[in-house]
Amino acid sequence: MLSNFDPELKIQPVQGKVFDPTLPAVREVKELPEVALFCEVLQDNAQVRYRDRQITATVKGVDDTFGRLTRIDSILVDSREGRFVLSDEVANYANLGVGTAFSLGVRPNYADPLEIYAPKRNEKVNLSNPVASLNLEYAFVGGVYATNQQMYDENFILLPLSMVRSLFSYEKEVSAIELSLVPGADIHSVKSRIKSLLGDNFSVKDRYEQQEASFRMMQGEKWMIFLILCFILILALFNVIGSLSMLMIEKKEDVRTLRNMGADDRLIRRIFLFEGWMISGLGALIGIVIGLVLCLLQQELGIIKLGQAAGSFIIDAYPVRVEAGDILIVFITVLTIGFLAAWYPVHYLGKKWLTR
Repeated sequence: MLSNFDPELKIQPVQGKVFDPTLPAVREVKELPEVALFCEVLQDNAQVRYRDRQITATVKGVDDTFGRLTRIDSILVDSREGRFVLSDEVANYANLGVGTAFSLGVRPNYADPLEIYAPKRNEKVNLSNPVASLNLEYAFVGGVYATNQQMYDENFILLPLSMVRSLFSYEKEVSAIELSLVPGADIHSVKSRIKSLLGDNFSVKDRYEQQEASFRMMQGEKWMIFLILCFILILALFNVIGSLSMLMIEKKEDVRTLRNMGADDRLIRRIFLFEGWMISGLGALIGIVIGLVLCLLQQELGIIKLGQAAGSFIIDAYPVRVEAGDILIVFITVLTIGFLAAWYPVHYLGKKWLTR
């Protein structure tokens, strides 16, 4: 699912962890008329401690633009000032995922700050005094958010960009740039234009590509549901076989009448075979029409809501998209299984009841 944490476009280096955001090509991206918000990001792992509790967490340094880029205010479940805040003239503030806050046992109103440790870059570990090989920063808890996504709620912390740069010994480098586009902008054309500006050294990902693993899983779920449909159809196949078998037994006298009128065995078999196809085809059409109406209602009106998780995502209802290819695959599958269901009793049982 696409959460409020996912920007419309995300720029990352193909090689290495960081890059210089002052590069001319990057500056050109920032000046594009379609770009509404431009947020520099520095993300890495660090050790976080609060009193006697400590965890390894992903810390993400962002600037004040991040609040408008992601609408994080809508998913804050607890905050110091009632809104998303990274720093003031007194202190730096950390915004934690709800699982991270639980692991550390903290809330925004607690007086003690978090201690955040990271190894000093390009320095050897001092074995006699290992603590001297670490950078240390302090941040008070400013807010707690809930995205209902484990990757953001568990072991994930938002911090001021300047503080994270100091923590990891960087001057101006960033690990990514997150973009929001102006309303009505064509995301695919903007993405292509940014790629042409940056070249092959950078990747530009839209929301779907940022959640590639989730969407691969959803595609797998789609085909699993299709296999379950096939299994149900195979079970229903026996009902069609039974119905046609009973019909052939019931119509023995009518078959005799047709023979007296000149019908041969081949024509009689075709009649019962067509009857089986009609049952399957009519069932497929009725089912597809009902399913299509329900999907279109959900697609246009969003009848089934996400419930309590709605505020965490960019949509508030379960997403549905009707694709002609999916309808065609289902229809062909139902007709194929229906053909087999009609062919078996007519071909094998018909030898006993339909032949002279």
